[in-house]
Amino acid sequence: MDLYKVNKNKLTSVNRDSFQKEKEIQALIEENMDTLFNLEFVSTEFTIGDFRLDSLCYDNETDSFVIVEYKKGSSYSVIDQGYSYLSVMLNNKSDFILEYIEKTGKNLKKDRVDWSQSRIIFISPSFNSYQKNSVNFKDVPFELWEIKKFENDIISLAQYLASSKESIQKISGGKNTVIDSVSREVQVYTDEDTLKQKNIDENISELYYSLKDRFIQWEYVSINPKKNYISFKKNKQPFITLGFRKSYIRVHINIGWKKNTKKKPFKLDDPKNMFKIWENKYKKLYSYDLKNSKDLDYFVLMIKQKYDSV
Repeated sequence: MDLYKVNKNKLTSVNRDSFQKEKEIQALIEENMDTLFNLEFVSTEFTIGDFRLDSLCYDNETDSFVIVEYKKGSSYSVIDQGYSYLSVMLNNKSDFILEYIEKTGKNLKKDRVDWSQSRIIFISPSFNSYQKNSVNFKDVPFELWEIKKFENDIISLAQYLASSKESIQKISGGKNTVIDSVSREVQVYTDEDTLKQKNIDENISELYYSLKDRFIQWEYVSINPKKNYISFKKNKQPFITLGFRKSYIRVHINIGWKKNTKKKPFKLDDPKNMFKIWENKYKKLYSYDLKNSKDLDYFVLMIKQKYDSV
Protein backbone atom coordinates (compact mmCIF):
# COMPACT_ATOMS: atom_id res chain seq x y z
CA MET A 1 0.00 0.00 0.00
CA ASP A 2 1.33 3.42 -1.00
CA LEU A 3 0.14 6.60 0.71
CA TYR A 4 0.14 10.13 -0.69
CA LYS A 5 -0.49 13.55 0.79
CA VAL A 6 -2.57 16.02 -1.22
CA ASN A 7 -1.49 19.68 -1.32
CA LYS A 8 -3.23 21.96 -3.85
CA ASN A 9 -4.02 18.97 -6.05
CA LYS A 10 -0.36 17.81 -5.99
CA LEU A 11 0.50 14.40 -4.57
CA THR A 12 3.53 13.86 -2.36
CA SER A 13 4.54 10.35 -1.42
CA VAL A 14 4.38 9.48 2.28
CA ASN A 15 7.57 7.61 3.10
CA ARG A 16 7.44 4.16 4.65
CA ASP A 17 8.81 3.74 8.17
CA SER A 18 9.42 0.49 10.03
CA PHE A 19 8.72 -1.10 13.39
CA GLN A 20 11.93 -1.78 15.26
CA LYS A 21 10.57 -4.55 17.46
CA GLU A 22 7.60 -6.89 17.64
CA LYS A 23 6.78 -5.40 21.06
CA GLU A 24 6.23 -2.02 19.42
CA ILE A 25 3.43 -3.47 17.33
CA GLN A 26 1.98 -5.29 20.34
CA ALA A 27 1.89 -2.20 22.56
CA LEU A 28 0.20 -0.16 19.83
CA ILE A 29 -2.50 -2.75 19.13
CA GLU A 30 -3.23 -3.57 22.77
CA GLU A 31 -3.74 0.10 23.57
CA ASN A 32 -6.24 0.42 20.69
CA MET A 33 -7.89 -3.01 20.58
CA ASP A 34 -11.42 -1.64 20.85
CA THR A 35 -10.88 0.97 18.12
CA LEU A 36 -9.17 -1.40 15.69
CA PHE A 37 -11.03 -4.68 16.22
CA ASN A 38 -14.01 -3.90 18.45
CA LEU A 39 -12.54 -6.29 21.04
CA GLU A 40 -12.19 -6.05 24.80
CA PHE A 41 -8.52 -6.38 25.80
CA VAL A 42 -8.07 -8.89 28.64
CA SER A 43 -4.37 -9.57 29.24
CA THR A 44 -0.91 -9.60 27.73
CA GLU A 45 1.55 -12.53 27.65
CA PHE A 46 -0.98 -14.99 29.07
CA THR A 47 0.85 -18.26 29.79
CA ILE A 48 -1.05 -21.52 29.57
CA GLY A 49 0.84 -24.81 29.58
CA ASP A 50 3.83 -24.54 27.26
CA PHE A 51 2.35 -21.59 25.37
CA ARG A 52 2.57 -17.84 25.91
CA LEU A 53 -0.18 -15.93 24.13
CA ASP A 54 0.70 -12.38 23.08
CA SER A 55 -2.74 -10.80 23.68
CA LEU A 56 -5.92 -12.34 25.02
CA CYS A 57 -9.14 -10.53 24.10
CA TYR A 58 -12.87 -11.04 24.37
CA ASP A 59 -15.42 -10.43 21.64
CA ASN A 60 -18.61 -9.16 23.30
CA GLU A 61 -20.54 -9.43 20.05
CA THR A 62 -20.01 -13.20 19.71
CA ASP A 63 -19.22 -13.93 23.39
CA SER A 64 -15.97 -15.63 22.48
CA PHE A 65 -12.25 -15.39 23.19
CA VAL A 66 -9.82 -14.06 20.59
CA ILE A 67 -6.05 -14.58 20.65
CA VAL A 68 -3.92 -11.94 18.93
CA GLU A 69 -0.38 -12.79 17.86
CA TYR A 70 2.25 -10.34 16.56
CA LYS A 71 5.05 -11.24 14.15
CA LYS A 72 7.93 -9.43 12.46
CA GLY A 73 9.51 -12.33 10.60
CA SER A 74 8.08 -15.02 8.36
CA SER A 75 9.77 -18.17 9.66
CA TYR A 76 6.69 -19.72 11.24
CA SER A 77 3.60 -21.64 10.18
CA VAL A 78 0.30 -19.81 10.62
CA ILE A 79 -1.61 -23.11 10.44
CA ASP A 80 0.53 -24.97 12.98
CA GLN A 81 0.63 -22.14 15.50
CA GLY A 82 -3.00 -21.15 15.05
CA TYR A 83 -4.46 -24.61 15.53
CA SER A 84 -2.10 -25.32 18.43
CA TYR A 85 -3.30 -22.19 20.22
CA LEU A 86 -6.96 -22.98 19.60
CA SER A 87 -6.42 -26.53 20.81
CA VAL A 88 -4.85 -25.37 24.07
CA MET A 89 -7.74 -22.92 24.54
CA LEU A 90 -10.41 -25.56 24.02
CA ASN A 91 -8.63 -27.94 26.40
CA ASN A 92 -8.24 -25.29 29.13
CA LYS A 93 -11.51 -23.36 29.01
CA SER A 94 -11.72 -22.73 32.75
CA ASP A 95 -8.25 -21.10 32.74
CA PHE A 96 -9.35 -18.60 30.08
CA ILE A 97 -12.51 -17.74 32.00
CA LEU A 98 -10.50 -17.32 35.22
CA GLU A 99 -7.99 -15.07 33.41
CA TYR A 100 -10.84 -12.88 32.17
CA ILE A 101 -12.35 -12.58 35.66
CA GLU A 102 -9.01 -11.83 37.35
CA LYS A 103 -7.81 -9.28 34.79
CA THR A 104 -11.07 -7.40 34.16
CA GLY A 105 -12.73 -7.75 37.56
CA LYS A 106 -15.97 -8.74 35.79
CA ASN A 107 -17.98 -11.91 36.11
CA LEU A 108 -18.08 -14.35 33.20
CA LYS A 109 -20.20 -17.49 33.41
CA LYS A 110 -18.98 -20.51 31.48
CA ASP A 111 -22.32 -21.02 29.74
CA ARG A 112 -22.10 -17.52 28.26
CA VAL A 113 -18.93 -18.23 26.26
CA ASP A 114 -19.43 -19.53 22.72
CA TRP A 115 -16.27 -21.54 22.13
CA SER A 116 -17.33 -22.37 18.56
CA GLN A 117 -16.65 -18.73 17.61
CA SER A 118 -13.05 -18.71 18.95
CA ARG A 119 -10.45 -17.31 16.55
CA ILE A 120 -6.85 -16.16 16.12
CA ILE A 121 -5.71 -12.81 14.70
CA PHE A 122 -2.17 -12.66 13.32
CA ILE A 123 -0.68 -9.19 12.84
CA SER A 124 2.57 -8.61 10.95
CA PRO A 125 4.21 -5.99 8.70
CA SER A 126 3.99 -8.63 5.95
CA PHE A 127 3.01 -12.24 5.26
CA ASN A 128 4.70 -14.33 2.58
CA SER A 129 2.78 -16.19 -0.13
CA TYR A 130 3.13 -19.52 1.68
CA GLN A 131 1.48 -18.13 4.82
CA LYS A 132 -1.35 -16.55 2.82
CA ASN A 133 -1.95 -19.72 0.81
CA SER A 134 -1.99 -21.83 3.97
CA VAL A 135 -5.09 -20.01 5.25
CA ASN A 136 -6.81 -19.72 1.87
CA PHE A 137 -9.79 -21.84 2.93
CA LYS A 138 -13.36 -20.80 3.66
CA ASP A 139 -13.38 -22.21 7.18
CA VAL A 140 -10.06 -21.49 8.91
CA PRO A 141 -10.67 -19.49 12.13
CA PHE A 142 -7.68 -17.22 11.53
CA GLU A 143 -7.33 -13.63 10.33
CA LEU A 144 -4.17 -12.18 8.77
CA TRP A 145 -3.69 -8.41 9.13
CA GLU A 146 -0.75 -6.51 7.68
CA ILE A 147 0.28 -3.41 9.60
CA LYS A 148 2.37 -0.68 7.96
CA LYS A 149 4.07 2.31 9.51
CA PHE A 150 4.66 5.58 7.67
CA GLU A 151 6.29 8.88 8.51
CA ASN A 152 4.43 11.37 10.73
CA ASP A 153 3.09 8.47 12.85
CA ILE A 154 0.68 7.21 10.20
CA ILE A 155 -0.44 3.57 10.49
CA SER A 156 -2.34 1.39 8.02
CA LEU A 157 -3.98 -1.94 8.80
CA ALA A 158 -5.32 -4.21 6.06
CA GLN A 159 -6.77 -7.71 6.22
CA TYR A 160 -5.84 -10.49 3.83
CA LEU A 161 -9.10 -12.18 2.79
CA ALA A 162 -9.31 -15.79 1.65
CA SER A 163 -10.76 -16.37 -1.81
CA SER A 164 -11.12 -20.16 -1.82
CA LYS A 165 -14.40 -22.03 -1.38
CA GLU A 166 -12.57 -25.18 -0.27
CA SER A 167 -12.73 -26.53 3.27
CA ILE A 168 -9.54 -27.25 5.18
CA GLN A 169 -11.20 -30.37 6.57
CA LYS A 170 -11.13 -31.90 3.08
CA ILE A 171 -7.40 -31.24 2.89
CA SER A 172 -6.61 -32.60 6.34
CA GLY A 173 -8.67 -35.70 5.61
CA GLY A 174 -8.47 -36.90 9.19
CA LYS A 175 -4.68 -37.05 9.09
CA ASN A 176 -4.06 -33.98 11.25
CA THR A 177 -5.64 -34.70 14.62
CA VAL A 178 -5.19 -31.12 15.90
CA ILE A 179 -6.97 -29.56 12.90
CA ASP A 180 -9.74 -32.15 13.02
CA SER A 181 -10.31 -31.88 16.78
CA VAL A 182 -10.44 -28.06 16.66
CA SER A 183 -12.69 -28.08 13.57
CA ARG A 184 -15.22 -30.25 15.39
CA GLU A 185 -15.76 -27.46 17.92
CA VAL A 186 -14.74 -24.21 16.19
CA GLN A 187 -16.84 -23.28 13.17
CA VAL A 188 -16.44 -20.63 10.46
CA TYR A 189 -19.62 -19.79 8.56
CA THR A 190 -20.73 -18.25 5.29
CA ASP A 191 -24.12 -16.54 5.12
CA GLU A 192 -25.35 -19.50 3.04
CA ASP A 193 -24.35 -21.83 5.91
CA THR A 194 -26.27 -19.74 8.45
CA LEU A 195 -29.43 -19.62 6.32
CA LYS A 196 -29.28 -23.36 5.58
CA GLN A 197 -28.80 -24.21 9.24
CA LYS A 198 -31.88 -22.19 10.23
CA ASN A 199 -34.08 -23.91 7.62
CA ILE A 200 -35.94 -20.69 6.83
CA ASP A 201 -38.77 -20.19 4.34
CA GLU A 202 -37.81 -19.31 0.78
CA ASN A 203 -39.45 -15.87 0.97
CA ILE A 204 -37.38 -15.03 4.09
CA SER A 205 -34.24 -16.13 2.26
CA GLU A 206 -35.15 -13.83 -0.63
CA LEU A 207 -35.81 -11.02 1.83
CA TYR A 208 -32.34 -11.46 3.33
CA TYR A 209 -30.65 -11.34 -0.08
CA SER A 210 -32.63 -8.23 -0.96
CA LEU A 211 -31.29 -6.55 2.19
CA LYS A 212 -27.79 -7.82 1.50
CA ASP A 213 -27.85 -6.31 -2.00
CA ARG A 214 -28.71 -2.93 -0.51
CA PHE A 215 -26.23 -2.98 2.37
CA ILE A 216 -23.18 -4.03 0.36
CA GLN A 217 -23.64 -1.00 -1.88
CA TRP A 218 -22.77 1.20 1.08
CA GLU A 219 -19.10 2.01 1.57
CA TYR A 220 -16.82 -0.07 3.84
CA VAL A 221 -19.47 -2.73 4.52
CA SER A 222 -18.51 -6.32 5.33
CA ILE A 223 -20.65 -9.39 6.10
CA ASN A 224 -20.02 -11.29 9.32
CA PRO A 225 -21.90 -14.64 9.35
CA LYS A 226 -22.06 -16.56 12.63
CA LYS A 227 -23.80 -19.71 13.86
CA ASN A 228 -27.04 -18.04 14.95
CA TYR A 229 -27.03 -14.72 13.13
CA ILE A 230 -25.48 -12.57 10.41
CA SER A 231 -24.23 -9.07 11.13
CA PHE A 232 -23.22 -6.33 8.72
CA LYS A 233 -20.29 -4.14 9.72
CA LYS A 234 -18.88 -0.80 8.72
CA ASN A 235 -15.15 -0.56 9.44
CA LYS A 236 -15.37 -3.58 11.77
CA GLN A 237 -18.26 -2.05 13.76
CA PRO A 238 -21.63 -3.85 13.42
CA PHE A 239 -24.55 -1.65 12.42
CA ILE A 240 -27.21 -4.39 12.14
CA THR A 241 -27.61 -7.98 13.34
CA LEU A 242 -30.03 -10.41 11.69
CA GLY A 243 -31.25 -13.45 13.60
CA PHE A 244 -33.27 -15.95 11.57
CA ARG A 245 -36.52 -17.70 12.37
CA LYS A 246 -38.47 -19.88 9.95
CA SER A 247 -40.91 -17.13 8.93
CA TYR A 248 -39.22 -13.86 9.91
CA ILE A 249 -35.90 -12.10 10.53
CA ARG A 250 -35.29 -10.75 14.03
CA VAL A 251 -33.43 -7.47 13.55
CA HIS A 252 -31.27 -5.91 16.24
CA ILE A 253 -29.60 -2.49 16.26
CA ASN A 254 -27.24 -2.05 19.18
CA ILE A 255 -27.92 1.01 21.35
CA GLY A 256 -24.86 0.39 23.50
CA TRP A 257 -23.00 -2.06 25.73
CA LYS A 258 -23.90 -1.38 29.35
CA LYS A 259 -20.35 -1.91 30.59
CA ASN A 260 -18.91 0.49 28.01
CA THR A 261 -19.50 4.00 29.35
CA LYS A 262 -17.07 5.64 26.90
CA LYS A 263 -19.36 5.38 23.87
CA LYS A 264 -22.46 7.54 23.57
CA PRO A 265 -25.66 5.45 23.21
CA PHE A 266 -27.21 5.42 19.74
CA LYS A 267 -30.65 7.06 19.40
CA LEU A 268 -32.90 6.01 16.52
CA ASP A 269 -35.26 8.55 14.92
CA ASP A 270 -38.21 6.23 14.20
CA PRO A 271 -41.47 8.22 13.54
CA LYS A 272 -43.45 5.06 12.76
CA ASN A 273 -42.28 3.35 15.97
CA MET A 274 -41.23 0.32 13.97
CA PHE A 275 -38.55 -0.71 16.48
CA LYS A 276 -39.04 -1.65 20.13
CA ILE A 277 -36.37 -1.51 22.83
CA TRP A 278 -35.03 -4.78 24.24
CA GLU A 279 -32.35 -5.13 26.89
CA ASN A 280 -30.56 -7.53 29.21
CA LYS A 281 -27.80 -6.99 31.76
CA TYR A 282 -25.15 -6.71 29.02
CA LYS A 283 -26.66 -4.59 26.26
CA LYS A 284 -29.60 -2.53 25.06
CA LEU A 285 -31.04 -2.94 21.55
CA TYR A 286 -33.62 -1.73 19.10
CA SER A 287 -35.52 -4.83 17.94
CA TYR A 288 -37.90 -5.57 15.06
CA ASP A 289 -39.28 -8.75 13.45
CA LEU A 290 -39.06 -8.32 9.68
CA LYS A 291 -41.63 -10.61 8.01
CA ASN A 292 -42.00 -9.22 4.48
CA SER A 293 -40.94 -6.42 2.16
CA LYS A 294 -43.72 -4.07 3.27
CA ASP A 295 -42.20 -0.71 4.37
CA LEU A 296 -38.79 -2.03 3.36
CA ASP A 297 -37.60 1.38 2.18
CA TYR A 298 -38.48 2.90 5.56
CA PHE A 299 -36.78 -0.02 7.31
CA VAL A 300 -33.57 0.50 5.33
CA LEU A 301 -33.61 4.21 6.21
CA MET A 302 -33.67 3.22 9.90
CA ILE A 303 -30.65 0.98 9.38
CA LYS A 304 -28.87 3.75 7.47
CA GLN A 305 -29.06 5.93 10.60
CA LYS A 306 -27.03 3.39 12.54
CA TYR A 307 -24.64 2.90 9.61
CA ASP A 308 -24.01 6.65 9.43
CA SER A 309 -23.35 6.80 13.18
CA VAL A 310 -20.61 4.14 13.09
